[in-house]
Amino acid sequence: MSHELLAALCLMLVIEGLVLFAAPRGWQATMREAVKLSPRTLRLFGAAAIGIGLVTLQLMH
Repeated sequence: MSHELLAALCLMLVIEGLVLFAAPRGWQATMREAVKLSPRTLRLFGAAAIGIGLVTLQLMH
């Protein structure tokens, strides 16, 4: 695994941890709303996040 990928994964964990630490009730509310969404909608959100992330990463390099 490359050093950059490992660093990115660690940063992701830090950001996720910060959200849970700083706003646990907000996170819980968001998850309660996400449960109401259909799997198709969640997949579309996931695909959009992947696309935005890859485009942004490409623009940065």
